[in-house]
Amino acid sequence: MLPVDDDALDRTFSALAHPVRRAILGRLAQGEVASVTDLAEPFDMSLVAVSRHVRVLEDAGLISRKKEGRARRCRYEPDTLGEAKDWIDTHQRYWSAQLDALARYLKGSE
Repeated sequence: MLPVDDDALDRTFSALAHPVRRAILGRLAQGEVASVTDLAEPFDMSLVAVSRHVRVLEDAGLISRKKEGRARRCRYEPDTLGEAKDWIDTHQRYWSAQLDALARYLKGSE
């Protein structure tokens, strides 16, 4: 298994832990590039609260912001999820092997 940047992994999972941040990420993952004001529209919360969620996503590297004119546009950065996916895949393989071994054991004890 490759070495893992635990801090980056923690930031990624922490950022994904909130439904508003997942919704923002999902919207940007569809290829949309949007301002924080645009991203705030569907939520019943202040622009400041949405900005805080955007900052968490940006700090985790899941989105980037670029100044375009007077607005800062947010863009999805899918490569950041790669390390989290690799971590999940490793653990999924481990547990699949454990469950397969349990199934073989149970089948043999019948």
